Amino acid sequence: MNLLYVSYGIIIVITVIASYIVGAFELLPFDPEKINLTLMMTSPGTSGHILGTDFMGRDILSRIIIGIQAYFLPGLLAVAIAIIFGTWFGVLAGYWGRGFDTLITYINNLLNSFPRLVLILLMVAAFKPDIYYIMVIVGITNIPVVASLIKGKIQFLKGKFFIEAATALGLKNRVIIFKHILWHNCRSVLIIQATLGMAEAILMETSLSYLGFGVQEPTPSWGNMVQAGANYLMQGKFWPSTAPALAILFTIMGFHLLGDGLNNILERKQKK
Repeated sequence: MNLLYVSYGIIIVITVIASYIVGAFELLPFDPEKINLTLMMTSPGTSGHILGTDFMGRDILSRIIIGIQAYFLPGLLAVAIAIIFGTWFGVLAGYWGRGFDTLITYINNLLNSFPRLVLILLMVAAFKPDIYYIMVIVGITNIPVVASLIKGKIQFLKGKFFIEAATALGLKNRVIIFKHILWHNCRSVLIIQATLGMAEAILMETSLSYLGFGVQEPTPSWGNMVQAGANYLMQGKFWPSTAPALAILFTIMGFHLLGDGLNNILERKQKK
């Protein structure tokens, strides 16, 4: 079952990356922003539009593909912030301990004390509804999670005299930290957190775009596509909102299952 989870997750990741490349090089079946009022709300399969068109006659498939750009790079930014700073704080608290542990714990508690949504709304009010600003907040608020995991992993290794033995052999601290701790013992944790962080970034971006705080029209985002298409559900025209909603569901599920499957597989290997 774990291999099935991982396989599905890898397929989703490859699909997302491939779709991003297709959108970046504009290898799309139709112009995602071209308005065609004669083809408004056409059903899937009409005039070559596989998923139909929206209320302005724009091709839904092309907009779904280009909509990946709304969260891909911003999501990677959020993941990078959480992983880099979370790892740094975790190493300081777990490896050196003493005053660093108290300081990092205080910083983590400070970050956890602020509700994420409140910080995002303050950022939007102070600047503008820019998705990169929002993802910076998402990354910062995920730092304590990564830091606590790395700290706990290092403390576990120290309990097995692993770090003391490496120090006794004359290895430098940077070699012990980057090679023997992070690379050999923490990379699986960081990979899993990266997949889960990407899923959270997608959920955050699509939710805020749906509410009007994220990516704005006419730039396509899965969130604002669902919001625009929801106005036509009662008329029986479900495809403008259903197609991007399913894209959100399958993509987030793929990243979560990938992280969950990797976690189960790696934990089983460590127990053997």
